[in-house]
Amino acid sequence: MTTEQIYSQLTQVFRNVFDDDTITLQPTTTAADIPEWDSLSHTNLIATTESVFKIKFRTAELESLRNVGHFVEVISSKAA
Repeated sequence: MTTEQIYSQLTQVFRNVFDDDTITLQPTTTAADIPEWDSLSHTNLIATTESVFKIKFRTAELESLRNVGHFVEVISSKAA
């Protein structure tokens, strides 16, 4: 799966979780950039991402995430 494919699918995940069709992800996007991104939506985001990409995250991976670009790298390494 290419980085572009991951961003495309992940953008759809974010739009569904946050119910906002205007979200456009950038590698530098963080929770601070999306006002609705709270702890509950974060949990939904992780669960939905795991389901869509058919992967499982380890706690350490989730704790180390810095931004969407890093999230995409982790997804890419697991989806390979």
